[in-house]
Amino acid sequence: MPRFIAFDFGTRRIGIAITDSGAMIAAPECTCSPQEWPKVVDRLFHAEPCAGLVVGKPGLISGDETHSSRDIEDFAAALRKRYPDTPLHFADEDYSSREASAAMVMGGMRKSKRREKGNLDKVAAAIILQRFLDQRS
Repeated sequence: MPRFIAFDFGTRRIGIAITDSGAMIAAPECTCSPQEWPKVVDRLFHAEPCAGLVVGKPGLISGDETHSSRDIEDFAAALRKRYPDTPLHFADEDYSSREASAAMVMGGMRKSKRREKGNLDKVAAAIILQRFLDQRS
């Protein structure tokens, strides 16, 4: 069964998460810079069949625009252009970083690991992806 790939877009780093092959459980995968994403995503995209791409978007439920909304839309447009036959979905990312931080603490991750750049971003991407999966079922 194809899996989903999700993104927590940031201007410094992009957190990436993937589902298991059954597309039921989200897991943090990696982070990359905005310049590196095509190479990283191509590797993931071609490793296993992809059911769709999921991009976290703040204010999705409330309809509010944020300072990052335009950058996220541009990123989504680049994904659509690169993978035109793959469905692209948006999922609410409100408070995903706060939830990711709490999850890392509750999971017992050492403080030094939590401070490493990128850990928060990829866990936030997994939270965004799990929200998307939960809405589908």
